[in-house]
Amino acid sequence: MTPSTRDDPTVACPIAPVVDIVFSRWTTPILWSLHAFGRQRFVELQRRITGITPKVLTQRLRQLERDGLITRTYHPEVPPRVEYEISDLGLSLAPLFASLATWADGHLDRVEQARAAYDG
Repeated sequence: MTPSTRDDPTVACPIAPVVDIVFSRWTTPILWSLHAFGRQRFVELQRRITGITPKVLTQRLRQLERDGLITRTYHPEVPPRVEYEISDLGLSLAPLFASLATWADGHLDRVEQARAAYDG
């Protein structure tokens, strides 16, 4: 690594690519839903993840499939059926999410207090 890239946190930080992949606005709820409820069709995901538009859900599912975090199974039936499922690679993120949930339980109240103090 050259001195200029070593000093650039966006390049030097080893978790930056992971954050870009996993922590976009809708990725975490999609992965959580597939982990918690198993294989689901598009409509099931859309019902569970309130507030997401069909266009954005389609985009995120495609990106997650491209990244290898979910699998898409097409069933050539009439009408066609498509199901989404978390992949082994996606499941490997479970300990990370569990650690973040533990951190949230122990610290989010302090974040809220800090925000209130800052805003006040």
